[in-house]
Amino acid sequence: MLGNIKFIGELGKLDLIHESILHKCIKTLLEKKKRVPVKDMGEDLECLCQIMRTVGPRLDHEKAKSLMDQYFARMCSLMTSKELPARIRFLLQDTVELRENNWVPRKAFIDNGPKTINQIRQDAVKDLGVFIPAPLAQGMRNDFFLEGSFMPSRLKLDRDPLGGLADMFGQMPGSGIGTGPGVIQDRFSPTLGRHRSSQLFNGHGGHIIPPAPSQFGDIGVKAFGKNQGQNQHFHNQNQGHSSQQQAQSKDMPPRFMKKGQLNADEISLRPAQSFLLNKNQVQKLQPQIPTMIPPSAQPPRTQTPPLGQPPQLGLKTNPPPIQEKPPKSSKKPTPSKEELIKLTESAVTEYLNGGSANDTVTSLKEIRAPKHFLAEMMCRIILTSLDRADEDREKASVLIGMLRIEGVVAGENFMQAFLSVLDQCPTLEGDIPLVKSYLAQFAARAIISELLSISELAQPLENGMHFPLFLLCLQQVAKLKDREWLMELFQQSRVNMQKMLPEIDQNKDRMLEILEGKGLSFLFPLLKLEKELLKQIKADPSPQTIYKWIKDNISPKLHVDKGFVNILVTSFLQYISQEVNFLEGNDSSAAPSKEQLEQEKQLLLSFKPVMQKFLHDHLDLQVSALYALQVHCYNMNFPKGMLLRFFVNFYDMEIIEEEAFLAWKEDITQEFPGKGKALFQVNQWLTWLETAEEEESEDDAD
Repeated sequence: MLGNIKFIGELGKLDLIHESILHKCIKTLLEKKKRVPVKDMGEDLECLCQIMRTVGPRLDHEKAKSLMDQYFARMCSLMTSKELPARIRFLLQDTVELRENNWVPRKAFIDNGPKTINQIRQDAVKDLGVFIPAPLAQGMRNDFFLEGSFMPSRLKLDRDPLGGLADMFGQMPGSGIGTGPGVIQDRFSPTLGRHRSSQLFNGHGGHIIPPAPSQFGDIGVKAFGKNQGQNQHFHNQNQGHSSQQQAQSKDMPPRFMKKGQLNADEISLRPAQSFLLNKNQVQKLQPQIPTMIPPSAQPPRTQTPPLGQPPQLGLKTNPPPIQEKPPKSSKKPTPSKEELIKLTESAVTEYLNGGSANDTVTSLKEIRAPKHFLAEMMCRIILTSLDRADEDREKASVLIGMLRIEGVVAGENFMQAFLSVLDQCPTLEGDIPLVKSYLAQFAARAIISELLSISELAQPLENGMHFPLFLLCLQQVAKLKDREWLMELFQQSRVNMQKMLPEIDQNKDRMLEILEGKGLSFLFPLLKLEKELLKQIKADPSPQTIYKWIKDNISPKLHVDKGFVNILVTSFLQYISQEVNFLEGNDSSAAPSKEQLEQEKQLLLSFKPVMQKFLHDHLDLQVSALYALQVHCYNMNFPKGMLLRFFVNFYDMEIIEEEAFLAWKEDITQEFPGKGKALFQVNQWLTWLETAEEEESEDDAD
C-alpha cells in the first residue's frame, strides 16, 4: 500500500492527478474506520505522512487552507494518542513540523554530496584562509633545475649556512605555508623531516652529501650543478644509486615500495596549474600565496638566522588573539510535558475555585508552552471542567476565549483539543454520561466567540461521526444566541446537512424528521415549505388562499430565493399532474386527450396570479422556474409534448419572459438533471422564439 501511495504522490507532484483526488485519498487515510481501533491505523497514517510530504506543498494554498488545517488538526490529535506506535507518532510529528517550517525539510541546505578537488580548494580558501595548491603537472622537463641563462635571477640558488634548496622552496608556491598546527605542507616542502635527508636540500651546488638513512628508503632525485659536466656526473651517480635502491626494494614489503620515493620527473620549478589563472579566475581562489603571508611575516631571503635558533619559515609574528567563549546563557531548561500538564491543571483548578481570570491567563502565558503543547493545554482546560457545574464549564470557555484574545492559542489548537477529548468519550462516558452535551457547550461558545466556524466543526463529523454531536452543538448555539443569527451563520457556512447524518438517514424526509425532533427545522424553512405547500394547495387551490398562506408562513426574505420559487412551481406542477391524471410511470409516448389538455391549461391559468406575483421582473427567478419544470418532466419520464406545452403556455400567459427562455437555453449548469433531453424537445421552438425576437427588434429599428 505504501508503494502505491508513493506512486500517487509522485503523480500528484507532477500535476498528473487532480487535487480533488489527492484530497479524497487523504480523507480516506484519515477517517476512523468503524470497528477498527486506533492502534491498527498505523499503516494508514504512515501512508498519510508519505503523501503529505510529497504533495503537501502543492495542496497547501489559500483555497484549501481550511481543509489542510483540519487534516493537521486530526493528525495532531492522533499524534498524542499513546495507542499508536512511537514510530507512527514521530512520523506524524515530523510531518506537522514540516508544514510549520513552510515545507522546507531540516536538511535541505546541508550539502552532503561529493565535491570536486577544485571545490575543496575553494572551500579551504573561503573558510580557512589557506590555499591548497594543485599537484604538479606531469610531463615537465627533467632538466628544469639545470642552471642556465633561461632561469630568472630570483630563482638561482643562494649559498648560505642553511644549504640546499630550503630557502628557495620556502618561498615557492609548492612549499609549506608557515609552521605550527594547521599548516598545509605539500610533498616538496623542505620543512618535512623526510625531505631534509635528501641530498637535494642538504648539498651545496654540485657537492653530494651522503643520504641519511630513512625507514622508508632513500630518495633518488636529480640534482643540478653549476655546469653541464657536473650535472651529468651527478646524474650518472644518481642513476647508479637508483639502480641500487631498486635492487634493495625487492626485499621490502609492498606497502613500503612507494613511501618516501620522489621521482625526478616530478621535480620542477614550474608553477602549478592552479597558479596559472586568468584574471577572471583569481577572485574564486582568494587569498593566494603571495597575499596570504604579509611581508612582515616572511623571513628575509638572504639573511641567516642567529646560531642556536632554528630557521623560521613563514611564521606570523603576531598570531591572532584567542577569543574567549561567550558566557553560557542562564536560560531555564524547557519543562517536560508532565511538568507542563501539572502547571496547567493547577492554574485552571485554582481559577475554577474562585481565582482571577486575568491572573490565570498571566500564569499560563508565563509557562511559555511550545506550540505543539498548546492543543494539550486546551485539552486539559476542557477535561478539568467537564465533571464540574455548568458555571465552571462556562468559566473555562471564558478562559479559552481570553487566551485566544491574548494570542496564546488559535482556533486550530481548540479544534485539536476538541477532537482529542472526543476520542476519549468512550472512556469518559462511564463517569460523565453527558460528556457529548458538555462538549457541545464548549463548541457552541467557541462558535459564538468566532474561535471556530461551523464548517470547521462539521468537517470531522461528516457521515454521522459521533452523531448527534453536531446537532447538539447547533442546539446550544441557538440556545445561547438566537435562531435568526444561527440560521444566517449556517447558510453562510454552506454545510450539507444530509452529509452530517448517518448514511442510512441521508434523505430529505428523514432529515426533516430528525431536525424537527431536535428543534432545528427552522434552519431549512424551504424544506418544510415543500412538504406543507402541496397539502395547502390540495386543501384550497384558490390563488388568494395560497398567497395568504405563503405570506403568513414564509419569511419575506425567502420570497426572492431561488429555492422558494423552485418549490412553488414544483408544487403547482405536481397538483396539475395529479388532477389531470398524469401519473409517474405511465406510458410517456401516449398523447393526452383534448379534455386533459384543456384542464391542464385552465389549472395553470388559475395559478398564474401567484406565479406572476413572485416572478415578475426577476429574470433569475424565472430561470429557476424553468428548471423546476425541467426536473418535473424528468421525474415524469418526459411525457410526450408536456415540456413544450408548458413552455408555450408560460410564454403565452406572460408568466415567463423571452429573455428567461433564452437564458435557460444558454445556461450550462449541471445541478438539475435532464437538460439535454429537454433541449432536444424544445430546441425548435426556442429557435423560433429567438428568430421572432430578432425580427421584432429589426421592425422597431425601422
